[in-house]
Amino acid sequence: MYIIAGLGNPGLKYAHTRHNAGFESLERLADRYRIDLETRKFRAYCGTGVIEGQKALLLKPQTYMNLSGESIRAACDFYKIDPESELIVLYDDVSLEPGQLRVRKKGSAGGHNGIKSIIQHLGTQVFLRVKIGVGEKPPGYDLADYVLGHFSREEWPQMEEAFGRAAQAAAGLLSGETERVMNEFNTRIHREKECDS
Repeated sequence: MYIIAGLGNPGLKYAHTRHNAGFESLERLADRYRIDLETRKFRAYCGTGVIEGQKALLLKPQTYMNLSGESIRAACDFYKIDPESELIVLYDDVSLEPGQLRVRKKGSAGGHNGIKSIIQHLGTQVFLRVKIGVGEKPPGYDLADYVLGHFSREEWPQMEEAFGRAAQAAAGLLSGETERVMNEFNTRIHREKECDS
């Protein structure tokens, strides 16, 4: 049994914001494997299904970002899973360019309050994660305002693609071939905008 959690903030106010990249990616995964996310449990919307031959719980914590660990810990305890090998977390990362992905087996919170909460509640930094790049904040911007802001119309198509790829990466991790998934999805995407000269 795996738990795949997408991080974000609940409510229409936060829909499609940079900080909700985890929610967006989890929804793409749910659509792809026809998993209904309507069950209310563990202070989250969730649903179970089979992904790449593995039973999985998809989890969208409704606790707000900085309390994500409460929901994830409750689900881990209920299903008696080992978070170090059976938990996958999808979330936004401001240190990656928009649309870039980074799959990791462990790491610090890197200033991300959702990950900080998960590490605090699980007592470990070792869990699989798929980071979705949302771009660095522009100079002079407040970080909170930036991550709670919406993607531009120009950014949205590449972010839609990134959400789909993040869902693919999460599904791939259920195969147990973590190194292969890292090699495939950590490759930098080269955009062709520089090639106009």
